[in-house]
This record gives sequence, C-alpha cells and structure tokens, in this order.
Amino acid sequence: MKTPSSTATTRLASPLAGTLLVLGAGILWGTTGTAQSFSPDSLSPYWVGALRLLVAAVFFVAYALWLLGPPRLGQELATLRWRHAIIAGACMAAYNLTFFAGVKITGVAVGTALALGSGPIWAGLLQVAAGTRPAAHWWLGTLIAVAGGVLLVLGRSTAMQADPIGILLCLASGLTYALYALLNKQLVHRSSPAVTTLGVFAVGAVLALPAAGLQAGALQITLSGWLVIGFLGVAATGVAYLLFTTGLRSISAASGVSLALMEPVTAFLLAIVVVGERPGALAYIGLAALLLGLAIVIRAEIR
Repeated sequence: MKTPSSTATTRLASPLAGTLLVLGAGILWGTTGTAQSFSPDSLSPYWVGALRLLVAAVFFVAYALWLLGPPRLGQELATLRWRHAIIAGACMAAYNLTFFAGVKITGVAVGTALALGSGPIWAGLLQVAAGTRPAAHWWLGTLIAVAGGVLLVLGRSTAMQADPIGILLCLASGLTYALYALLNKQLVHRSSPAVTTLGVFAVGAVLALPAAGLQAGALQITLSGWLVIGFLGVAATGVAYLLFTTGLRSISAASGVSLALMEPVTAFLLAIVVVGERPGALAYIGLAALLLGLAIVIRAEIR
C-alpha cells in the first residue's frame, strides 16, 4: 500500500513536474529583495540570513510532523544520511553568510550578479567532476541565462564596486549553493523532501545563528522586522526550498541551480510593479536573454 509521500513521489516523478516545482521556488526566492525593503534599517542582513534559516527549520518541523506523524518522522530522521545533511546544512549557512558579506562589500548589483551567475557554472563543473557531464544544450542555455541575469541585475543599478574580497565572497556563495544542491539531490533520493529539508536547515540554523552574532553583534529587531523574517522564513525559504528539494527528485542538480535563475526575473518584475523602479534598456535585454536561456535549459532537461 502506498503512503501519501510515495504517491506524491510517483505523481511528481517527471522532468516537467520537477522543472515547474523549481521554477516555483525561484519565483518565491524572487520576493526576498522586495520583502527585505520593508525591514527596519536596524536589522542587520546577517541576522536576516540566520533568522530566516531558523524560521524555515521550525516550519519544516511542523510540516514534517503534520505529514508523517511523530513515529514515522523519528524513523526517517534515524535513516537520514546525516553526514551529507550536516555538510549540506553547513553549505546553506555558508551561502547565506558569504552572500550577505559579499553584497555588503561589492554592492547589491555586482554581488547578486556574481553569486547568482556563478552558481549554475559551479554546479555544472561539479557534476563534470563527479562524472556526470551535463548536455551541450544545458551549457548553452545556462550560459545564455547567466549572461542575461548579469545584464538584468547590472542594468538596474549604477553603483559598481569591484572589491577583490567581496568578489571572492560572492563566488564562494555561488559555490556553496551549488554544493548544497548536489548534496540535496543525493539526500532526497533516500529520504522524503520533508525530512531532507528539516535535517539540512536545522543544521544550517545552528551554524548560522552564532556566526551572525559574531558578525553583527546583538540582535536588534522590531515587530515589523519579525513580520519580514516570518515571511522570508516560511514562504521565501520554507515553502521555496520544499518545492526545490521535491523538484530535484526528477531533474539534475545542475538544472535545478540554473532554473533558480527565475529568482532575478521575479525580483525584476516586483521592483517595477511594487517599488516603482524604472530600469534601463540593458535590464530588458538581460531579461530576454535570461528567459531564452531558461527555455533552452528546460527543453534540454525534459528531453
């Protein structure tokens, strides 16, 4: 007799379904910047990164208990490949900290372009190193999407800073995110998405919270700050990474990282509609190239 989770796995075991789930995650991730614009200035971005991991971990505990129940959740946690989960959680914590640190040094435009743009390239190279070479069409689509993403991000800002330390931190954030995706792909083939995300984000939160305290000092947060953290933790992190992890069951990790470039597309549209931003022509050229690249990646993955 099939359990609810095994039935869901059967229904979602197709590249198209996995692609749609990861694109949905990218849309939710794209709300992060707009949501953060409503946070008070006193709330350090380091604490934002750490607290959203904590809220997401609590969300995953509640979701796993509701889906599986305490006895089965305990059984699945006991069989989780904890060595991989700990490394993946460390990668997630490192991704948050290096990203925010890099963006603080280089500026939002350069930092975001380097972090998001380098992630898919790192993922492809890591898969090659692991003996699984992505298809030529995947490389073509990814490179076009990355170039488009860089143009889109840079076309929205005139503030450019090329600090070597900041650049290295942003490249490191792309690498740690790619490592997380590859490890997550291995974990989710043996455990349910609910248990996988719970294990990984619990580790990430435990590591990120003291690191945020060392970087930013004591936490200073207001009610409005908690509301922003609540949205980021539940929707833009919890639900988003649950979609991403489930999608990885039926697509490659490299494609998952590439399709996550839906994030800057969503952020771009929200900046226009919600914030009232008026980007230049370069950003629209980048948007077109990014969507073209994503279409090529999707076609390569489904084929």
